[in-house]
Amino acid sequence: MTVQLPLGIDLFDKLRTDGYYYVDKTELIHEVLDTKFEVSLITRPRRFGKTLMMSMLETFFDISRDSKAIFEGLKISRERALCEEWMNQWPTVFVSLKSAEGLNFKDAYGMLTILIANLYKKYAFLGESDAVDKDDRNLFLKIKRREAELVELKDSLLLLTRMMHAHYGKKVILLIDEYDVPLSKAYDNDYYREMLDIIRVMLGSALKTNPYLKFSVIMGCLKISKESIFTGLNNVVSNTITTERFNEYFGFTENDIQKLLADTGLTDHADEMRAWYDGYHFGRADVYCPWDVLNHAAALQADPYAQPRAYWANTSGNSILKRFLKMASRTTKVEIEKLINGEYISKRINEQLTYDELESSIGNMWSFLYLTGYLTGKKSERGQSEVVELAIPNREVREVFMSQIVEWFTEEIVVSQHEKLTAFCQALKTGDISTAQSIFDAFLKRGISVRDTFVKKNRKENFYHGILLGLLMSADGWYVRSNHEDGDGYSDIHVEIDEEDIAFVIEVKYAENDALDAACSEAMKQIEKMKYLEGLEELGFSTIYAYGIACYKKHCKIVRREMLQQLK
Repeated sequence: MTVQLPLGIDLFDKLRTDGYYYVDKTELIHEVLDTKFEVSLITRPRRFGKTLMMSMLETFFDISRDSKAIFEGLKISRERALCEEWMNQWPTVFVSLKSAEGLNFKDAYGMLTILIANLYKKYAFLGESDAVDKDDRNLFLKIKRREAELVELKDSLLLLTRMMHAHYGKKVILLIDEYDVPLSKAYDNDYYREMLDIIRVMLGSALKTNPYLKFSVIMGCLKISKESIFTGLNNVVSNTITTERFNEYFGFTENDIQKLLADTGLTDHADEMRAWYDGYHFGRADVYCPWDVLNHAAALQADPYAQPRAYWANTSGNSILKRFLKMASRTTKVEIEKLINGEYISKRINEQLTYDELESSIGNMWSFLYLTGYLTGKKSERGQSEVVELAIPNREVREVFMSQIVEWFTEEIVVSQHEKLTAFCQALKTGDISTAQSIFDAFLKRGISVRDTFVKKNRKENFYHGILLGLLMSADGWYVRSNHEDGDGYSDIHVEIDEEDIAFVIEVKYAENDALDAACSEAMKQIEKMKYLEGLEELGFSTIYAYGIACYKKHCKIVRREMLQQLK
């Protein structure tokens, strides 16, 4: 029987009642209560289970529910005294700010009013409760109908906790998920200050000296500085990836993975999972990205030959990496090369960031990449430190770095080196090897290389393949395809220039230990063996070239052979 994996399921009660596979993380409830913090801020990278955790907390505490059956058999159910005191005993408000976004402030503000209105509809009974002050009921209805003024919307979470307290006669647990998403989107679309003003007041009024608050848990990706959003709030205790609290609850531990693979019959894929999706160090905990693991396990259930993919990376546009690369100095590029090649670099990490300060220094960008999961810190037993040994966590993120570097590199060349790029394409078209090699060599010296260390040979070849492909695809009137079916296999790059009756294929090789001649020879032998040019001959091109291009670090060699006559 196939195990039903919870892809995209972040409602805890649905996951449990519909029989989805669940890695038991309910002891987080005990940890949250044991800390006795009035406001806990928990930050983790995206897709590490934050929303599911918040849904679990709501399901456990919410006074309007009966959740005993949902938690039956889970670890927290063994703590009977705790469950009697806390399970479904407290009025609970759960709000996610994820949808409060837009391409401009007007749209984002409109989405925020809808979000709060829908939240109020969830607690519509408060608008008719005799235990609630009449003026509060009138304001509640106004906000629910989306008729509130800006100042009233800013106070909406405080109002809701006050009314819940009046109705139930108990203090309120407030759960706020994705608190930083509105600010992240505002930063991307140039209305940061306007949105910051709203979120600062909304959260501040609900969390600062709120007499109706039992406690609050807030989750997001980034710890935004107190000066920016939590001004004057001394009751916020931060739990980031550098601290020791809660770390094993976000992500899958090695024990979690071994059990999941055994339960799904996928134990043969343990090494593959580890190489692609492990490598994150939160405090002293070593964890896998759960989103990746569940998606790849589901893919393997459907197809035993399914290859690993960058699932986590594809949940975002990765625009931050592109900004980072554009800021990179020569020194930074050397550091990126070290990371891609499996090495560590030391950086001072600043956790007190604001979005509008990110691009003010390359140091802030390093911190952001670390805190949001693009980089990880070396596992340490010495405790928290401002200086962190950074590395790329796994193969998935390395693939993202390499693809973004290729994209950035080719864009930069197309914009800033247009004449040389045109000359390079012209040289390949006419068979001018020395010119093509000289220009491509110069291009590589401007970029980032993959050295003979951590990255396997085929990944190095793919890196240079991607750079070359991006350069050629900028040529007007050229039909350029990657991994095109030719002859008895798939050529790396296939080019047709119809107007000039010219076509060629390119095989790219990485030259181990600077053996450029040998790598070029290997490329040409592969072209001949796999009969890549026969398809071009059948298409009727009068001039057909075969190119072997070998790369090593920032050097290349190009060989060419005109093979049409040999095919006739």
